[in-house]
Amino acid sequence: MTAEPTTAHSSRWPVPPQDGYTVDDLFTLPDLPPHTELIDGSLVFVSPQRDFHSTMIDLLMTGLRSTAPPEVRVRREMTVVLDRRNAPEPDVSVVRTEAVTGLDVTRYQAADVLLAVEVVSPDSEARDREAKPHKYATAGIPHFWLVEMTGTDQHPVVRVYELDPVTKAYALTGIHHDRLKTGVPFPVDVDISAEALAAL
Repeated sequence: MTAEPTTAHSSRWPVPPQDGYTVDDLFTLPDLPPHTELIDGSLVFVSPQRDFHSTMIDLLMTGLRSTAPPEVRVRREMTVVLDRRNAPEPDVSVVRTEAVTGLDVTRYQAADVLLAVEVVSPDSEARDREAKPHKYATAGIPHFWLVEMTGTDQHPVVRVYELDPVTKAYALTGIHHDRLKTGVPFPVDVDISAEALAAL
């Protein structure tokens, strides 16, 4: 029995380099699916998302943009380069205005980011709860929010974290149901109730 040759149209991913992929690979490999992330040198492909994920991002984007000062911009699903082997794509980011240099920007550096937000999906639970917060903190991103849907009642909960400069780890500063009100990275007051989600 002989092996069949690989045809030009067979869909095969390249064999990963021995040391894993790098940020340069993420932006130069052809035909990667949209929203591919780089975590610890591995390419992570995004599964189809639930409506909660998309709607919650919309709600946060609207709320953040309504009070954002001129010094910052709010961005959705943009790659953030943390180091050579890590370039995740937070669901929402607040970045310094000077980092937004044009409509052709494809990534931001960790130093440009004031807030990273992850809305948890079933397929990304471990990454969003454990791997990404650790990496964001190590990279020095000052604020992190973790958004989840609680139970079967479809009520969102937002956990707000702030970077402790001594430990280089996030400390929980608040758990928000129905209303997200905080003063950092700038004053924010967002209705995050189930009713607000349903209205979108």
